[in-house]
Amino acid sequence: MPSRPSRRDLIAAAGVAAALAPAAAKAQAQEPAMPASDKIGFAIVGLGKLSLNQLIPALKIAKGARLAAVVSGHPEKAKRVAAENGLPADAVYGYDDYDRIAKDPRIQVVYIVLPNSMHAEHTIKAFKAGKHVLCEKPMATTLADAEAMIAAAKAADRHLMIAYRCHYEAQNLDVMRRLRTRSMGKVRQINTTMGRQADLSDPSDVWRLDGKMSGGGALGDMGVYGVNAARYLLNEEPVAVQAWAQTDRSDPRFKETEDLINWQFRFPSGVIANGSTSFAYAPTMAFEVICEQGRLVADPAAFYGGNRLTVVKGGQALPPVPAPAGDQFAREMDWMADVVRGKAPMVSPGEEGLQDMRLMQAILESAAKDGATVKTDWGYRRAVDPAGVVDVAKA
Repeated sequence: MPSRPSRRDLIAAAGVAAALAPAAAKAQAQEPAMPASDKIGFAIVGLGKLSLNQLIPALKIAKGARLAAVVSGHPEKAKRVAAENGLPADAVYGYDDYDRIAKDPRIQVVYIVLPNSMHAEHTIKAFKAGKHVLCEKPMATTLADAEAMIAAAKAADRHLMIAYRCHYEAQNLDVMRRLRTRSMGKVRQINTTMGRQADLSDPSDVWRLDGKMSGGGALGDMGVYGVNAARYLLNEEPVAVQAWAQTDRSDPRFKETEDLINWQFRFPSGVIANGSTSFAYAPTMAFEVICEQGRLVADPAAFYGGNRLTVVKGGQALPPVPAPAGDQFAREMDWMADVVRGKAPMVSPGEEGLQDMRLMQAILESAAKDGATVKTDWGYRRAVDPAGVVDVAKA
């Protein structure tokens, strides 16, 4: 029986990203890259699928970022990856000598690409070593860990950026800007659907289905895309949530985490956002924005490549528009590099990751009470709107 796609397999769009790679590299190379000596050095912590298939290749075409070191618990694998990418032997680190990065001037940014439960520990260690941090989402498994990461960044006077790549992705930015200008009238409703089939034969899914390691199963892995999307599409924060869960406990995948979760956010503007996530339904990463005079349908909305937008107006669907070519990870890491240089504002700080974690906790709290309303107006407001600062043409 063929294995089911993992989240990262899914959002690589079944080979579409690979097919687009030459075009992405061409688009990324339209502006000259900096000399290697001027690029910001990144240490990749964790050498799983995302690092090997997306991040390290992206650093080869990034304009202002470069691969400076690798960190792994598998020494031979780390040495092989380093050699393949032209890194010297002393740019290979293990978790046992991770603190040694403090003495490595080649590294300015540490990119944490580990199971969620390990994010806080390695983020805080990186700050103690004097490095900036780019951390995968969800940023942690507990609110306390997320808050500790933010505090450590402030204490070290270093940047903490959460890897919300959709904040820098062309199609998502296009939709944000359409909504800001009300090109189809006021937004009335948003629907997000993010899920797939999890597979216990895939080691990366084993930890995602482990409550302590993942912190939330499908909600933390896939649902976070929908939670964040509703917020960045509207540039608003929800004031209340209701949620419901349906989980088959006889399914060996769901001994510790919930499966199907549906939620409804209410926003100050009156918009209702419906969200859904599951580790046991057909692969999908899509959103729909229903406005007064039409709909914007992004399906797929958050793949690594091959995203597509359909505009429906007057009951007629225009031909789907593919997202412009470009490597999302190179764009994201180049943005982080410019933040470090002081040339770009921080768009997705630790506080942004903390807000999503608080909202996901509220979703689980409501679901545990069969849809009870949970108030979510904690006073958080996004400091920087991606639609107002990220210029894809120059990324």
